[in-house]
Amino acid sequence: MAGRKPSWRGATTSSTARGYGYRWQKERARYLEQNPCCVRCERRGRVVAATVVNHRVPHRGDQTLFWDERNWEAVCKPCHDGVIQAEEKSGIVKGTDIKGRPTDPAHPWNRSVE
Repeated sequence: MAGRKPSWRGATTSSTARGYGYRWQKERARYLEQNPCCVRCERRGRVVAATVVNHRVPHRGDQTLFWDERNWEAVCKPCHDGVIQAEEKSGIVKGTDIKGRPTDPAHPWNRSVE
């Protein structure tokens, strides 16, 4: 498509070139050892082993954000590949409060009608 910026995940870019090389594998293993449970499942009262280090804010190739450990969270693969990917695509964080109202202020239900 004309005018469209190529993805930082381009088909010709290796995972190592995107930052997921040996250094990342070591840091990932260390982080998961220190944070063994999926934080998303824990919020729902479940204890599930974390196998993925997710970047809370997608780094999109920004290496400063990529290596910022405050931007990391330990999650299980189902959460990473399902809920988190859907949130990134929609821009809306899933979840409700005790009354069943969406907790994300950006959710359409929470937008004020003018």
